[in-house]
Amino acid sequence: MFVVGGESLIDLVPVSAEPGAERVALAGGSPFNCAIALSKLGNRTGFLCPISRDEYGQLLLEPLHGAGVEVLLEARVAAPTTRAIVSFNARMQASYVFERGADRAFTRDGLLAALPQDVALYQIGGFCPILEEDAEIWMAVVEAALARGATISIDINVRDKLVEDEAGYRARLSRFLDRAHLVKLSDEDHDWLEPGKSIEDHAAELLRRPNCELVVVTLGESGSRAFSRRAQGQAAIYRPPVFGDTVGAGDSLMAGILTWLGEIGALKPGRLGGLDQAALDATLRFGAAVAGLNCAHKGCKPPSRAEVDAVLKG
Repeated sequence: MFVVGGESLIDLVPVSAEPGAERVALAGGSPFNCAIALSKLGNRTGFLCPISRDEYGQLLLEPLHGAGVEVLLEARVAAPTTRAIVSFNARMQASYVFERGADRAFTRDGLLAALPQDVALYQIGGFCPILEEDAEIWMAVVEAALARGATISIDINVRDKLVEDEAGYRARLSRFLDRAHLVKLSDEDHDWLEPGKSIEDHAAELLRRPNCELVVVTLGESGSRAFSRRAQGQAAIYRPPVFGDTVGAGDSLMAGILTWLGEIGALKPGRLGGLDQAALDATLRFGAAVAGLNCAHKGCKPPSRAEVDAVLKG
């Protein structure tokens, strides 16, 4: 099973980039989105995050159940659903302000008890390093997944508006990065973490960490790049015929990459680092198709595997 641990939330999304535009409530959160995308691409997937008993909690459960994701924490919690206030720039690229709640309503024992024994991949959510008390609990989950033979991936997803202790956040993030075999970040994450450093140098530093064998960097409209211990690859974005917005594009791309790597037998420590340029290019192309099809909609709506295959065959 693929397990994604981390935040789920409600995105309050404006219907346009105009100031004061009406907002609609959409289920979201980077790990939540990735879990749904993984399941829709044909992977048995579990999601590890508390879900509120409020009306937004039900809004979160519906797409999880609809995609066939296994909700690993079955008991719903009293804390209100975490919310993200979304804004768009003129290019319909999203930014977020967060009000946290149910995504933090967990215990160490509860998460560990819900973690499956047969976890093949564990993905670390972007909120996990933000607060010290949360990070310690999530780190215990990561260590348990490693002990069960899981490959560890992380989508860094820096949320600087939530970071009140930058030095502490960087130290906690570094501990998670030391456990990860596959690291994904955006160019915005890169600029925040390593301003003035080249992407190539940043990727090389990540690859020198104890476990890291593959680094993926998304570049917005400029596509994506990948760095293994052996080679580099790149791919352009896939532009859907009709464009909605970019909400969940990176999460969908991550799900596509994990899916493709799993299918070619490379999603294992010792194999990720040996990927050559052709394999990296193919992996990124698959991820780009998943992300582009998601961008054909408003909000995060990852595609089915049949939709992705149709694009790639076309």
